[in-house]
Amino acid sequence: MKVHNLLLIMCALMLLSAPTWADILSPKTKRGAKLKLPAPQLTSDVSLEAALASRRSVRAFTAEQLTLAEIAQICWAAQGVTREKWGFRTAPSAGALYPLELYLLMPEGVFHYIPEEHVLQVMVLEDKRGELGDAALGQNAVYAGVCTFVITGVVARTEAKYGDRARRYVHIETGHAAQNILLQAAALGLGAVPIGAFNDERVAEVLELPRGFEPVYIIPTGHAR
Repeated sequence: MKVHNLLLIMCALMLLSAPTWADILSPKTKRGAKLKLPAPQLTSDVSLEAALASRRSVRAFTAEQLTLAEIAQICWAAQGVTREKWGFRTAPSAGALYPLELYLLMPEGVFHYIPEEHVLQVMVLEDKRGELGDAALGQNAVYAGVCTFVITGVVARTEAKYGDRARRYVHIETGHAAQNILLQAAALGLGAVPIGAFNDERVAEVLELPRGFEPVYIIPTGHAR
């Protein structure tokens, strides 16, 4: 058998064995369930320089959904654990207090990323992207995103150590995580755009955020139209 044909067969088998939404999300899935994500890839054929050069704000997306592997990779890029012993993450955090919480909105519902377990926890089993678009002042990009990431901050976690400077540090940290999302999306050949204009209270209601969780950034992602 030729090497080329063997490689094609191996790639096909990898795709067949890769978990899909159908594998982890079923009609029996309930709120609070934890959905295991594929392990992140630590290498790729796209250099950091290439990702930086190709990153653009994309506001129009096709209806094509992201794969589970793509979603997992972006979650990891935003807040993934890179050193288990200490819990260090991909984005730096003042005092390693990690006040950020990452939420995802997709047609299947609203999900919360738990970095320590690399899982998505089901929060809402209903498509809330339209409501999020309304809360974001009717911006088309938010309506169009097939997978929208919302970075929230829990200021109290940082405030316990840094007092009045806590909110500033949370916002700085949000910028770190957001850039990771944007660069990872670019490396995957996806489009994304950071959105800062929205009604905080309405976004919190749409996501059913716990008390003290403040939405800071909205990042719709998808395949560029």
